[in-house]
Amino acid sequence: MTFYLIKTILSAILIVLISEIAKASSWVAAFITSLPIMSILALTWLYIDTQNIDKVSDLSMGIFWMVIPSLIFFVALSYGLKQNLSFWLSLAIASTLTASTYALYVLLLKKIGITL
Repeated sequence: MTFYLIKTILSAILIVLISEIAKASSWVAAFITSLPIMSILALTWLYIDTQNIDKVSDLSMGIFWMVIPSLIFFVALSYGLKQNLSFWLSLAIASTLTASTYALYVLLLKKIGITL
């Protein structure tokens, strides 16, 4: 239970830290956020919890494949905001578009023989 608390606190600290940095410099915050910090944490927690290299490898490849459709979120959110849509509406549209893109992307990957 203590380890879960440590994982939660460390992850929360990173999110808060990035949001605070963004107040001063969106570029620095974007750089930090673009680093695979959360992926590294997830891979590390999985390895510590399971000691299973195959699971870590599978998660790593899954993250790789899923980064591609996630990029649509950032483009859609930025576009919506630049069109003077409210933040919440832009966020909802970007999230919906991203979820749809994920669904189509997973189907495409299955058709070409890649299963996640």
